[in-house]
Order: sequence, then structure tokens, then C-alpha cells
Amino acid sequence: QVQLVESGGGLVQAGGSLRLSCAASGRTFTTYVMGWFRQPPGKEREWLAARLGGGSTYYADSVKGRFTISRDNAKNTVYLQMNSLKPEDTAVYYCAADRTYGSNWRLNSGINYWGKGTLVTVSS
Repeated sequence: QVQLVESGGGLVQAGGSLRLSCAASGRTFTTYVMGWFRQPPGKEREWLAARLGGGSTYYADSVKGRFTISRDNAKNTVYLQMNSLKPEDTAVYYCAADRTYGSNWRLNSGINYWGKGTLVTVSS
């Protein structure tokens, strides 16, 4: 069982940066794929990025080059650094965890663990 708690959301101006954090419980953190999704108002939840325990990273095309996922296995924490933010990045951002990486992340299908989300609002 994994519990995830996000932090770091807030209001930021367009062009600014924000770093989200996700603290995970459990002693087997490194065995999980950790990642981020977001859900804009009125839209479906979409996958953004994932990072395997060994360091491999994967990004959705929509955020590649602007967002960076990292993890500190010693702190059981995963981060999402978001740069050059745009108003369309406004969304609730969710941390997620699963044992495997694949279409479950890209298609948001069958991810086992979720945080409650943190709101990011980008003003124009």
C-alpha cells in the first residue's frame, strides 16, 4: 500500500515556474514507478510524466522540454518542476504510483495509487 501527498500548488503568472512535491509512504518506494497527471477544469485527466526507480524518465509530448520529473529515493519524494507555465497548464495535479510503466500511464488506465491532488492556477 502506498499513500501519496502532493504539495506545492498555487497561483503563478504565465511564464513563471513552480515545483510540485509528492511524499510517498512505504518502505518499497524504489520499486514503484512514480509520476504525475493533471486534470484541467472540465477536461479528462491526462498523463504528464513518469520516472522509474532506476531513473528512466518518460514525458507526454505536451510538457516535454518544460516539465522535469525527478525523485529522491532517500526521501521517498517525487518532484515535478514546471517552467514556462501557460494559462492552459491550469489544472489539479495528481501524483501517482504503480508497479509497472506502460500504457497504464499513457492511457491513464489501471494506475493503482493516487494522491488527492494540488491545484495549480496560471494567470495570464
